[in-house]
Amino acid sequence: MRPALSTLTLREPRTLREALRLMRDEAPLTPLAGCTDVYVEFQFGTQPARRFLDLSRLSPLRRIRVQDGLLVIGALATYTDLIRSRLVRRQLPMLVAAAREVGGPQVRNRGTIGGNVANGSPAGDTLPVLAAADATLVLASAHGERRVPFARFYTGYRATVLRPDELIVAIEVPPVHGRQWFRKVGTRAAQAISKVVMAAVRDGTPRIALGSVAPTVVRLPRTEAALAAGSTVAEAQRVLAEEIHPIDDVRSTAEYRRQVAVNLLARFWADTVGG
Repeated sequence: MRPALSTLTLREPRTLREALRLMRDEAPLTPLAGCTDVYVEFQFGTQPARRFLDLSRLSPLRRIRVQDGLLVIGALATYTDLIRSRLVRRQLPMLVAAAREVGGPQVRNRGTIGGNVANGSPAGDTLPVLAAADATLVLASAHGERRVPFARFYTGYRATVLRPDELIVAIEVPPVHGRQWFRKVGTRAAQAISKVVMAAVRDGTPRIALGSVAPTVVRLPRTEAALAAGSTVAEAQRVLAEEIHPIDDVRSTAEYRRQVAVNLLARFWADTVGG
């Protein structure tokens, strides 16, 4: 059942400082910006929160820039912002590829990368990219900032190390060397939740991340090590099949996901020859 709007509270800070103060003094508050996840949950009556913090006015958090050699993406950068950014297209093209797969134009215009990270769905399209890119999340509270490697952010299904008074304010990505690759497999060619999604980088030591095959997005260290050591693709595929533990759900079966992941590994390796 959808809640009555009269039962909801919305705070609208005009600055990040004010937002962080509200997160400290009026917790619990659920941050929102594009609302592409929150609105769906309201529609189906599955959104338990009643008190919200609207971050949409904090335009500095939409900036995309290079600082100290890092690509810094503000948490409120939309998928459209990512697609249009020359910096992202040049330095992290697999993120552009992922952003193009998110919903339709309306969702891409509203949805934010910070929201995708905070939502924590293992099917999130941008998350394998951030995992393969060894990204770092910048978390802020009224007490200061801290940086958490993306690989350490999730502790379980939609569970994170984010504290109740913290906001994700930016994502930092170091230079990515090697050829980047992204592929999403869903029910339809577009506007579908992924059944399996892979992002990978081919360098001296390959980096491979998968979504929709575990409670969180995962890197594949054993598969990466096998390829780096010169194993054949077939050998690496056998390692990958043992390394992931997908489940059956309403969108697909575990066996289908495992087979698709194995096939994607072969496609990644073939497509990046000489990369």
